[in-house]
Amino acid sequence: MYQHETTIRVRYAETDQMGVVYYGNYSQYYEVGRVEALRALGLSYKEIEEKGIIMPVAKMNIKYVLPAKYDELLRVVTIITEKPDKRITFRCEIYNEQNDLINFGDVTLVFMDVQSKKVIVIPDYIWNRLQTFFTN
Repeated sequence: MYQHETTIRVRYAETDQMGVVYYGNYSQYYEVGRVEALRALGLSYKEIEEKGIIMPVAKMNIKYVLPAKYDELLRVVTIITEKPDKRITFRCEIYNEQNDLINFGDVTLVFMDVQSKKVIVIPDYIWNRLQTFFTN
């Protein structure tokens, strides 16, 4: 299992008239968590794409528990619980400043060759960064 944490401050533009985060913005918070989790491993989406790999979202499930509000500092926990193969699933948990779980979900992406648009197995250079977290 691999886990990474990052923080995001809720911006005014991300809220509705009631000062509550608009529901559609949580997918962006999940993306920030994924990008930063990979960056902490020494990988970046930019470099992955430059090597001819894209990672489109295949599935996303989300559960809203409590509202996030304007100017709150949110803690985004991103977890990879299962060994990736052709797919990689990121578990996302978002906590408010009181450490209450306010939102959680799973996002599954596939590894795809940019030229052929075919799904491929996880590239070795990505797996090499993750494998130590999945040894049993």
